Amino acid sequence: MHNVSSHRQVNGVSLQRIDAHHWWRDAVIYQVYVRSFLDSTGDGIGDLAGVRAGLPYLKKLGVDGIWLSPFYPSPQADHGYDVADYRGVDPLFGDLAEFDLLVAAARRLGVKVLLDIVPNHCSSEHPWFREALAAGPGSPARARFHFADGRGPDGSEPPNNWHAMFGGPAWSRVTEPDGRPGQWYLHMFTPEQPDWNWRTPEVPAEFDRILRFWLDRGADGFRIDVAAGLFKHPDLPDSPDPEADARTRDSVNPLAWNQPEVHGVWRHWRSVCEEYTARDGRERLLVGEVSVPTAREHARYVRPDELHQAFFFDLLSAPWSADAFRKVVSEAMEDIAGTGSTVTWVLNNHDQVRTVTRYGEPATEGSGLGTARARAAALLMLALPGAAYIYQGEELGLPEVVDLPDDVLTDPIFRRTGSRARIRDGCRVPLPWSGQASPFGFTSGAEGAKPWLPQPDYFAEYATDRALADTRSFWHLYRDGLQLRAALPQLGEGTLRWLDAPPGVLAFARGDGLVCAVNFGTSPTPAPVSGTPLLSSGPCPAGVLPGSTSAWWLGDL
Repeated sequence: MHNVSSHRQVNGVSLQRIDAHHWWRDAVIYQVYVRSFLDSTGDGIGDLAGVRAGLPYLKKLGVDGIWLSPFYPSPQADHGYDVADYRGVDPLFGDLAEFDLLVAAARRLGVKVLLDIVPNHCSSEHPWFREALAAGPGSPARARFHFADGRGPDGSEPPNNWHAMFGGPAWSRVTEPDGRPGQWYLHMFTPEQPDWNWRTPEVPAEFDRILRFWLDRGADGFRIDVAAGLFKHPDLPDSPDPEADARTRDSVNPLAWNQPEVHGVWRHWRSVCEEYTARDGRERLLVGEVSVPTAREHARYVRPDELHQAFFFDLLSAPWSADAFRKVVSEAMEDIAGTGSTVTWVLNNHDQVRTVTRYGEPATEGSGLGTARARAAALLMLALPGAAYIYQGEELGLPEVVDLPDDVLTDPIFRRTGSRARIRDGCRVPLPWSGQASPFGFTSGAEGAKPWLPQPDYFAEYATDRALADTRSFWHLYRDGLQLRAALPQLGEGTLRWLDAPPGVLAFARGDGLVCAVNFGTSPTPAPVSGTPLLSSGPCPAGVLPGSTSAWWLGDL
């Protein structure tokens, strides 16, 4: 397939775009957290029909595709990341016929559909795990998981000292079919999520069939949960820092994550995607949730025959500082882009405190600092060469809901630890669409229908209908940025050159002539380019870059 060029007018400027064959290299994907996007049935839980109804909104925003959080049959112990059946749709969200309608509607609009696949663990209600419990020690059914005898004279101690990422031991003991206390099984998240044993051939063979099932139904690719997981050290030895995962809520234990064998899985999955692409010319995408210590280690996952993309979380975790942002961007461009892939930038997702709140801390309430910084960061991310993922609600500037009462919290982290410090419910509150009071158009149920998590009254200020009507809103900032990205040539292939800038200011030029500058301070500084910006995150007079503001220019620097 050859490149096709076209011309567009954006903000009065004529721009030429070269449409590359590899659509994913500069794609902007919108993460849909299905249960919180839009409810079509009135039960207070978002569903696939709601996603289908929202597709025109997302097309208008300008995204290239959507990533759907897990909608498979599940007991919902971890909101679908505990999968009981990888080839179905949970009745909460619809059925396979509704999925087919969603894919068809997205195809008509030119929107790609990525599914969230969970290969590290399943649900304790999965038929294979229930079979393993019934089969007993030493059985082939148990070999699909990590079952082991306990330590101590009566086997009452876990096989090793590992702790789960969501708190507590990473092992649970089972009662054997004869009623006696028996073996232990490994779960790096919750007891309801037993880890698969990828060293048993049946497991990779099953996931091969699962991939093909969804590709045959029209999926454009997969977001891979815990992509640095799957394999554990074959000896399951003690960890020198067993609580590291729980303390950091990250994949830190080197014995449980990032084992070398995992790269063979991604090479095989890539070959499956290439097989489907060869059939019809439609590229399928693999994007991994890869949490590893360095950008150089990250780069190993996006080598030409492995994953197409892997989320680069260092930008998300960087403190609000010009030096910090420059460091992580430089490392990504050197190590990841050097593989021939493009960097996959993210500022937020369903596991993180929302950007407005994260960047506002420890500012005093009402200062607006978090809002200004989040707007500036959004333009920075959209200016960087590569792909970008936007978590739902970020385009509305939603803040984190920090005061949910204990009795509505559903995050297993809270259930296992009793601590609110790292809970994720606050970024998962259902979206506000319209109106002045909850449910803000989220649910189509009768008056008084309640969303699955309560929406605060102030969500009225962020409702989608208001955002679309206000040209100064977050929504218009994202939409304008996405329009410009779509008009600029070869964004995914772009280069980046740092420009001289005052302290606290980050400025770079791309190979296509775009210049982006961000003032991380609070005081105005001279802009790196004369003239009025093409786009800015806040009021930005010619020649000046206000504090907590980013701007784009077209120039020949």
